[in-house]
Amino acid sequence: MALYGSVGRHSRASGNGAVTALFILVALLVLLLGGVPIAFALGGLGLTLLLLADLSPLMVPQGLYSSMDSFVLVAVPLFLLMSNILLKGGVGRDLFNAVQSWVGHWPGGLAVATIISCGIFSAISGSSVTTAATIGTVAIPEMSRRGYDRRFVLGLVAAGGTLGILIPPSIPMIIYGVVVEESIVDLFLAGIGPGALLALMFILFSIAFSYFGKGFKPVPRASTAERLRTSIRALPTLVLATCILGGLYLGVFTPTEAAGVGFALALLLTVGLLRSLSWVQLKEAVIESMQTTVTIFLILAGAKIFGKAITLYRIPQDISLAITSNISEAGMFVLIVCLVLLVMGFFLEALSMLLIMVPVLHPSLVGMGIDPIWFGIMFVIMIECALVTPPVGLNLFVIQAVAKTPIEDVIAGVWPFTLMMLGSIAIIYVLPDVALYIPFKL
Repeated sequence: MALYGSVGRHSRASGNGAVTALFILVALLVLLLGGVPIAFALGGLGLTLLLLADLSPLMVPQGLYSSMDSFVLVAVPLFLLMSNILLKGGVGRDLFNAVQSWVGHWPGGLAVATIISCGIFSAISGSSVTTAATIGTVAIPEMSRRGYDRRFVLGLVAAGGTLGILIPPSIPMIIYGVVVEESIVDLFLAGIGPGALLALMFILFSIAFSYFGKGFKPVPRASTAERLRTSIRALPTLVLATCILGGLYLGVFTPTEAAGVGFALALLLTVGLLRSLSWVQLKEAVIESMQTTVTIFLILAGAKIFGKAITLYRIPQDISLAITSNISEAGMFVLIVCLVLLVMGFFLEALSMLLIMVPVLHPSLVGMGIDPIWFGIMFVIMIECALVTPPVGLNLFVIQAVAKTPIEDVIAGVWPFTLMMLGSIAIIYVLPDVALYIPFKL
């Protein structure tokens, strides 16, 4: 798959188009900074643009319907429900204990166990916030008790949670695939290599920090009996992750079917085998999943209306032509996009960034010769950064709530991991096969 190529034509966006685009951007920022929910800001601004252009407002209900009428999107509530069931069922505790029994005696072993647990749980959750909350509930008290630097612990778990949207299955990847009309399975498979790379970078840093940094109490090597006991307890969770990833990779089922299978297996695991999920907890999982699903779908619907309006105003086309006319290299394009996303991440949450930016940037990918699957992985890593950058980084608030600590401590601990995320962008740019090898060459 080509990563980048030559620009086929040069053109210039009209002055009126640039002024209109600037006006729309300012209006959107004013709405968002004014506290208007992102779904209503996008939808309301889109409707206003349609009315100003004397276009039929019937496009609004049509946009609402078309944004929901997708078999692929059924995977979103199912993955959310599966994640919340596993969270309520205490699966993260069993997983962490099993990993810790094998690597806990290493220098920084509990930190390594935390990252590995985040990676494995990410392979069954599809949610960054759920991963951070599940593993953080177990890892933060244990690492603090063993003398690890408090800020390092908070930053580690906040950053480890971001693997939830990079290692498949990933809810943002599903949304990205729907928007750009690319294979969800290819996106999932492309996330495996970068996810493993980022986890390895976190692990190496954790070992070095623990070895050379402030002291911690080493964990005694677990006995063979303890390793066997904890591994058996966590084995169903590993089977669940293997079923989802293996089924997707082998083409046994679609992403939506994988979500359904995962939900059923999560119920079987927590209710039937572990007996760790009560009826009250199941009701809580369903309600929380419903609330999150409604939020996501409302944002998606608002983005659909907004996207329809700016397309009719030819904003994406004008921006695409301006980019391809003035930026002749894919590297410069990716750099500018990363800088823009980094700044936007200070003010917008991940899904909002995806739904605002991708429809505008996607037309430029063809002119730049950039593979949309590869670009999707780069985009997801950048919105990972948004999850751990103030003032709206969701993972920061999740860890603050779990650890009952000032938000400043979480922010102080997470910045080295943010730099590693940005470093992984450079590695994947230089070595695109990190993302593209598994889906297209394996």
